[in-house]
Amino acid sequence: MPQVALPVHEAPSGADFLPLNGTDHVEFYVGNARQAAHYYRSAFGMRLIAYRGPETGTRDRASYVVEQGKIRFVLTTALSPSSPIAAQQFAHGDGVKAIALTVDDATSAWRETTQRGAVSVTPPTEQRDESGVVITASIALYGETIHTFVERRNYPGAFFPGYRAVDEDFVVRPTGLLHIDHMVANVGWGEMNRWVEFYRDVMGFRLYQHFDDRDISTEYSALMSKVMSNGNGWVKFPINEPAQGRKKSQIEEYLDSYGGPGVQHIAMATHDIIETVSRLRNQGVEFLRVPGAYYRELESRVGKIDEPVGALEELGVLVDRDDEGYMLQIFTRPVEDRPTLFYEIIQRKGSRSFGKGNFKALFEAIEREQASRGNL
Repeated sequence: MPQVALPVHEAPSGADFLPLNGTDHVEFYVGNARQAAHYYRSAFGMRLIAYRGPETGTRDRASYVVEQGKIRFVLTTALSPSSPIAAQQFAHGDGVKAIALTVDDATSAWRETTQRGAVSVTPPTEQRDESGVVITASIALYGETIHTFVERRNYPGAFFPGYRAVDEDFVVRPTGLLHIDHMVANVGWGEMNRWVEFYRDVMGFRLYQHFDDRDISTEYSALMSKVMSNGNGWVKFPINEPAQGRKKSQIEEYLDSYGGPGVQHIAMATHDIIETVSRLRNQGVEFLRVPGAYYRELESRVGKIDEPVGALEELGVLVDRDDEGYMLQIFTRPVEDRPTLFYEIIQRKGSRSFGKGNFKALFEAIEREQASRGNL
């Protein structure tokens, strides 16, 4: 698989210096990519579409690409204990390494962000095979996470050059997941505004919503969060930091367990949350639960909704409303043995918010999990 570093030329000025077309993929570093891929296929219903490893000429790693709808995960494991991949996975456990964003011009995206202060990880690089060309470039983010810009245009091959297509998947059990709604980062004390400024100044994002410890707090713990959005609103990144509380917050637990900042959760959208969550639960995905009292007060708090409240209570789905409509959401338990990465399933019915009215119930549910681990 030829990889060629590309020359960087000056670009003309423009209104949106970093136009994004959405999330291309999310790459995870994991201890055993084969088994992780099986989990996402059998539990979340993602389909195996591509593979690279020794059989395809890659000697240092194995990667499995799974997808459902527009969601694409790359699960990568090291093939040598001396690999930097192995070192990162040992330090943090399984977790997100790269948030890859689709662009029309990866060279321009890399140039514009590095000129504004981003630290380059990989300069624009061309990967080519018989199907065509993919160009990528990467910049550093919080912790050991990176952003990768992907320019694939009309590339029809198996994900990237160097991957082998998988034509059939006899394990996959689809669950109705559509696309990534947002991805949430946890950063350390006093670090939230630094990364808000990074997204604003380096990537041209804007502040979309802001929550402080008055919005997100319980009897024991609190956090603060700011949501950053790109110009067209297709890419959103909430950024959390701890706030002072009587006991350890979920953000502190994450930072301790992950060994630094990283991606806390990925929200995946569906058109029918009852059907999707029912399938996920039947396939082994475990979700947080809230007390039954939440549902007895639901309609008085959010008004009339289309879904039967009894079905929502049976599954543990939460509901919140804003001026534009309502949304339904539910959160999995951590999917790793360390209490780090988890997932949100979300259905939007007009609302563009993030469930502010559910924060207290949700965070109390998380604290019950923390208490069971002895970490509250």
